[in-house]
Amino acid sequence: MDIAQLQAYGYLIMTVGLAIGLYAYIYHLYSKRKDADGVDYEDYSKMALKDDIADDPVNATSRDKK
Repeated sequence: MDIAQLQAYGYLIMTVGLAIGLYAYIYHLYSKRKDADGVDYEDYSKMALKDDIADDPVNATSRDKK
């Protein structure tokens, strides 16, 4: 086994390992959407698409202060 073949195997193992790591990270992000307080921050991404003045807010709050 010469050095070129060893490098090819190393490149293949590294590429497969990084691809598995990337998919595991993406799965982790989408399976744990809510934080410790139970807030799903993915709803806030809708603010970029629905930013007209007449659109509904992401979190509706009442203006009644007691």
